[in-house]
Amino acid sequence: MPIKSVDVGWQVSEDESFERVVAKGTANATPQWGHSVHVEVAGLRPDRWYWYRFKSCGELSTIGRTRTLPIVGSDPDRLRFAFVSCQKYEMGYYTAYEHLAREDHDLVFHLGDYIYEKEDSSQAVRPHHQPECTTLDGYRARYAVGKCDPHLQAAHASAPWIVTWDDHEVNNDYANAVSEPANRYTAEEFLVRRAAAYQAYYEHMPLRRSSLPSGADMLIYRRFNFGQLAEFSVLDTRQYRTDQPCGGDTVPPCDGELDPAATIMGSRQRDWLFNGLNQSTAGWNVLAQQVQMARVDFTAGPDLSIDMDKWAGYEQERRLLLRRFRDQPVENAVVLTGDSHENWANELVPHFDDPKAKPVAVELMGTSISSGGDGEDKPEYLESLLADNPFIKYHNNERGYVHCEITPDSWRTDFRTVPYISRPDAPVLTRASFMIESGHSKLNRL
Repeated sequence: MPIKSVDVGWQVSEDESFERVVAKGTANATPQWGHSVHVEVAGLRPDRWYWYRFKSCGELSTIGRTRTLPIVGSDPDRLRFAFVSCQKYEMGYYTAYEHLAREDHDLVFHLGDYIYEKEDSSQAVRPHHQPECTTLDGYRARYAVGKCDPHLQAAHASAPWIVTWDDHEVNNDYANAVSEPANRYTAEEFLVRRAAAYQAYYEHMPLRRSSLPSGADMLIYRRFNFGQLAEFSVLDTRQYRTDQPCGGDTVPPCDGELDPAATIMGSRQRDWLFNGLNQSTAGWNVLAQQVQMARVDFTAGPDLSIDMDKWAGYEQERRLLLRRFRDQPVENAVVLTGDSHENWANELVPHFDDPKAKPVAVELMGTSISSGGDGEDKPEYLESLLADNPFIKYHNNERGYVHCEITPDSWRTDFRTVPYISRPDAPVLTRASFMIESGHSKLNRL
């Protein structure tokens, strides 16, 4: 693009043929913001589908489909959505998006790692030939590569997306102003890189003006209501967290893991979340967030090792949240999680050392779109985990996405996977399905 502003016309229509255009206008795309356009359209009717398109420089975009949320206080009878995460472009094809785009979803949640900042890996299936992202131009170029993928484009065009980030949109395993490795930058130097990464993320994601970054700061935690059926609290577990304890790896617990001052959310976001949970009247209360909340012991036998980059590394805050689910009580609490490149279904208990504790929430973890390359189903791994982690009800190591359907009485989850991504055209399989009955934080295998 030339270093000049460009006018972009936009239209929103009640029909795909654009015979009933209900809103239109022109936005100015500037080079300072990567020629991105963020249109917030007022006056649309609630709880209905719309179609949109753009025109600029004599070119007409493909058509996208979106929908408005039901009016506050209404009682929708159903919500269907998918959630995804972790799409390392060079590791394989986005075949999962090809299948997701063909399904009828009201919403799509992306839970982080939309790009990966590093250079090509040695296992690259389709190399991007770019160095590690450290500057605004570098991050912009990485988004440009991924967004040229036709299956990702089709998924974006199929339904509205609600997005949040994890670490690879900036730097692997970063924590607030601490880079990985921590001695690579001073805090001031790393915040310069973070500012570039946050700006590129805002430019390329469907975000409102309320998320416009200011330097190295960007507000991305927010809340959505689908009528009275469900309330979604979208979290940010990177920007405000304290540094990971015990070296940040999967290791035996240390004193830092139980530090009451350690936080994965930050005090302001935690207060915002708790206040929202206190006031919620929704039938289902959902946290859309990044990293595993269950405290998993990854070492068989009496020894204990936990992943300190996850909620388990911030044990006091994790227990505080789960006790809030129990004591409030929070009706039908469900946690949506990405990050791990694996499918998990967990029943969350306030204290994981108590095998008789009653679950207070359910955690549904989705695998990656492509990160990790071709996967495989390993039922024997689940068996080894269960001996020390009886709250785990499912585990799978294939690529794919998670489909959910909510009604006032139940929540159905389908883990959809593809057998390979190292070549195109893989079929999609429903590897496992679970039902949650309203009023019971219990996973029932179908």
